[in-house]
Amino acid sequence: MAEQHSFRVEGVVLRHADWGETDRLLTLYTRERGKLRAIAKGARKIRSRKAGHLEPFTRVTLQLARSHDLPIVTQADTLDAYLPIHENLVKTGQAAYIVELLDRFTYEDDTENHGIFRLLTEVLTRLEKELDPWLAIRYYEVRLLDLLGYRPHWFECANCGREIKAEDQYFSAARGGVLCPACGRGLPGVWPLSVEALKYLRHFQRSTFSEAQRARPGLEIQNEVESLLQRYITYLLERALNSPRFISQIKQ
Repeated sequence: MAEQHSFRVEGVVLRHADWGETDRLLTLYTRERGKLRAIAKGARKIRSRKAGHLEPFTRVTLQLARSHDLPIVTQADTLDAYLPIHENLVKTGQAAYIVELLDRFTYEDDTENHGIFRLLTEVLTRLEKELDPWLAIRYYEVRLLDLLGYRPHWFECANCGREIKAEDQYFSAARGGVLCPACGRGLPGVWPLSVEALKYLRHFQRSTFSEAQRARPGLEIQNEVESLLQRYITYLLERALNSPRFISQIKQ
C-alpha cells in the first residue's frame, strides 16, 4: 500500500526555533509517533493563523504533510493551551523543566508511547490546576525514569541484592539504586540517603498519583528527594539541565 502524503497527530509542543526567514521548527512529543520535528511555514508572520497554536506547553492536533525533509504543518488546532501555566512565571519555569527533561531523554524514532504521552499531559494538567507542584514534578520524574527504563532499585541493595532495612542508606547513580550501609559506607561516588526520603521515593514508584498525594514530606525531606533525583538525572544525561537554574532564579 502506498504511503499516505499526510498524517494527523496529537502532541505537545516541547519547543520551537526560528527556521529560515518566516518559518518555525517545532519539536513535539506525540501520542502516535513519539518525538518528532516539523516545519510550520510562515508561523513567524504577524498574521499567521498557526502561530497561536504552536507555543511551547500547548497540546494540539496537527495535520502534517510529508516532504523530502521534515514534515510540514498544514493545519493546527489547540486542544489545551494550559493558560494558567503561561500566565505565571514560576509555572512557566516548571513546565519548561518538564518538557526539557522529556526532550533530553528521548529521540526521534517514530515509535508510539502512550504511557509517556499520558504522563506528560497529566503533569501539565496538574500544574495548570495548581496541585502541589513539588509532588507533581517529583512523581513525573520517578514515573518517567520508570517508563524510559531507568527505574532505580529502592527495595534491595543494588550491589549485594539484600533487602533494604528501615535505616539510613546510600545511593549509587552508577549502580542505579540504593546501597545498604555495608556496601555503601566509604565507597566513593555515593550519596547518603535517609530512611525518610527513601520511604517517599518508594511510595512514588509503586503508587498512582492519587495515592502519592497522601504523602506529606517536610521541607527537609522534600529538598533531599529533589536533590537526589536531580543528581541522578544529571548523571544519566551526562549534563545538567538549564531549567532548574531558571526556576531557582525566578524564586529568588
